[in-house]
Amino acid sequence: MTTATPSPLPLSADEARRIALRAQGFMGAPDRRGGVRGVLRHLGAVQLDTISVLARSHELIPYARLGAVGRSAVEAAYWSDQHAFEYWSHAACILPIEEWPHFAFRRRARKARGRRWHVLEDKDRSTKTVLDRLASEGPLTSTELGGAKNGGEWFEWSETKIAVEWLLDIGEVVCTERRGWKRVYDLPERAVPDRLLHDDLDDRECMRRLVALAGQSLGVGTRADIADYHRLAGAQFDAVVADSGLVPVEVEGWGKPAWADPAALAQAPGGRHRTTLLSPFDSLVWDRPRTERIFDFTHRLEAYVPKPKRIHGYFAMPLLAGGRLQGRVDPAREGTTLVARQLSLTSPKAARPMAQALREAASWVGCDAVRIERAGSPAEAAAVSSELAAL
Repeated sequence: MTTATPSPLPLSADEARRIALRAQGFMGAPDRRGGVRGVLRHLGAVQLDTISVLARSHELIPYARLGAVGRSAVEAAYWSDQHAFEYWSHAACILPIEEWPHFAFRRRARKARGRRWHVLEDKDRSTKTVLDRLASEGPLTSTELGGAKNGGEWFEWSETKIAVEWLLDIGEVVCTERRGWKRVYDLPERAVPDRLLHDDLDDRECMRRLVALAGQSLGVGTRADIADYHRLAGAQFDAVVADSGLVPVEVEGWGKPAWADPAALAQAPGGRHRTTLLSPFDSLVWDRPRTERIFDFTHRLEAYVPKPKRIHGYFAMPLLAGGRLQGRVDPAREGTTLVARQLSLTSPKAARPMAQALREAASWVGCDAVRIERAGSPAEAAAVSSELAAL
């Protein structure tokens, strides 16, 4: 006798949106006791990026959820006391140190491939030199190891840089922090607590854990949503989803199978909504098709688009208010003034939350004034300026 497969639990589009917001830490009281470390553990991955406008993206992530966290405290929370490491997840990400064993499958895969896209002239000699230096001198940047570049274009890495990045890929060194935006490398036996310093889990268990984690972090998602969170292949997701603990659901309007974290379904999401500006690399919006599906909001990072072709600006940050994406702004700093180089709203009602988000962001980065340079229309500029004046 076969057991019938249970029908997917139906969810409305609004329920799915609210579940996603709560899972990402934007609904209900923020976990201030957990602080930045709590945000990292909750999200499972915080993406890094070189762009710094208001602040770097990994600083903007806890700010968006907790409010004005001290920026030096953010760095200390990530990197001190063997709390986190940097590795390849959704992209280059800060990851909770507890997840070190679950990326063993990726380290093994890279080692089996045998090389990066950069070629080492003498792999054995170069890697031994790096490991010996780290063993004798402690944590070092690539510059301290001998230089990151050959003196040519930015992508023309030195032999030392290629070697240490290869060792990072395969887990024989660990990135323990960013210092002046340079990776700091150390040996795993110093950087990873003993209880976690192993690659004992097989590939299936690693991927099962990452699928479960992604489902918890997203709350609800399609196959593509959940797989992409830690950059798994669809086939890898398929192989383990039945054992992940996630529950099949059918979300109104999605048109695709979806899964949800059972804990997210146990209680209807509610509580106060956060009003804030989001980094384009925030895990709430880093998946553009998912963002369009959940929020009916199309967003693209235009930093690498030629300036004449940009629509919303270099680093346009979506405005989250009332649980919806209600506009965007391309910010900059000029002295102690936060400048909205370009601003747009989805409706006139978004003027007040935009003003609130701009004022809070300005205060966080040490600005005492906000100026609107351009807006989608004169009416939008006037409305936000009026609300700023009233705050």
